[in-house]
Amino acid sequence: MDGTALPHLLTALPGPASRARVDVLARHECPAVTARRARRAEALGAADDDPIVWAEALGSNVIDVDGNVLVDLTAGFGVALVGHRHPRVVDAIRAQSDRLLHAMGDAWPDAARIDLLERLASALPAPLSVMLLGLSGSDAVDGAVKTAVLHTGRHGVLAFEGAYHGLALGVLGLQGYKASFSEPFRPLIHPAVRRLPYGAEEADVDRVLAAGGIGLILVEPMLGRGGTLPAPPGWLAMLRALADRHGALLAFDEVLTGCGRTGTPFLGPAEGVVPDLLCVGKALGGGLPISACAGSPAVMASWGPSRGEALHTQTFLGHPPGCAAAVAVLELLAGDLCERVGDRGSVLRAALGARGFAVRGRGLLLAVELGGADALATSRALMRRGWLTLPADAHGLQLTPPVTLSDAQIEAFATTLAGVT
Repeated sequence: MDGTALPHLLTALPGPASRARVDVLARHECPAVTARRARRAEALGAADDDPIVWAEALGSNVIDVDGNVLVDLTAGFGVALVGHRHPRVVDAIRAQSDRLLHAMGDAWPDAARIDLLERLASALPAPLSVMLLGLSGSDAVDGAVKTAVLHTGRHGVLAFEGAYHGLALGVLGLQGYKASFSEPFRPLIHPAVRRLPYGAEEADVDRVLAAGGIGLILVEPMLGRGGTLPAPPGWLAMLRALADRHGALLAFDEVLTGCGRTGTPFLGPAEGVVPDLLCVGKALGGGLPISACAGSPAVMASWGPSRGEALHTQTFLGHPPGCAAAVAVLELLAGDLCERVGDRGSVLRAALGARGFAVRGRGLLLAVELGGADALATSRALMRRGWLTLPADAHGLQLTPPVTLSDAQIEAFATTLAGVT
């Protein structure tokens, strides 16, 4: 398998080995984590609806524990943009693992961490050259919120409906994707969040900022999990101007859109707007957990110098293998990655359009409109045929595939989708 194979199914999905492993999962994992429905579905006489269990992945392919070959159009929640197990990423991880697996975070830095900071600074637009590293998108957004508090002295955050900024407790109140995610924890979460519709009118944004107390405007340059919706033309520039007028910082959450996913290194700057803070993650690590919140030297100076104990750190700060993997991804980003993303996105759009589907988005962050068909049911029907997708909304599929997606895979997917809708 070279990562460009079409689906090849040896069993019905999920297969017997996946079902057996999910039974073990059900005994030991919190029931809120993985959807497990097979036993309940059987009792109701309904179709089996357990997940498959991944065993291996390469390029655009996933192999499950039953030996079934599937095509991954999610890239593992957008992480594997360069492809699962890209050889340069794997080589970087192996080389780093032969030298150093773990260092001492804020106490004694290691070479891989310093290399990543320098490389990421060169990939970002000026003046974004000073970083807080983390392990997840939530970590990066948490760093942005803290930075804004220290820089402005204000605790308020303006966020937007449909936004997804992670589910860690520190950022939970910022998400506007689903109220059910945050409601049980309401007394514990950020009390000073204001929220407006994504694409809100200038007068409404100005009114919220003029009321005072807002130190940070936090926005996705393209709404990701909340519907794969590009920002209206000129809207990001308007937010930049209003942030400057009212003395707030502007932060772009590019955890999903960044590192080439939309066919440009970072979407906000490609639209002509440089934020005060930019959060990256997901594709940055090529499969390993690493993230960063980047800001200008002037903004990051608001933290002050270390006095022996860091004000913001963690045990695995700048984890060496993750840093090495991220350097490899940034080297690919400096090459032809964005050009390839643009090409694959265009071919995918054309194949879907030829079958009557409307597509929105940019690069390889796309949503396919299903014309009223149920997105979750469609996603499950596709999975049973060997295609991994996720809903964008009630009637749309989100596609965030690896750039390794082949012409044959694209054509076969478009044909399969047309057959199940």
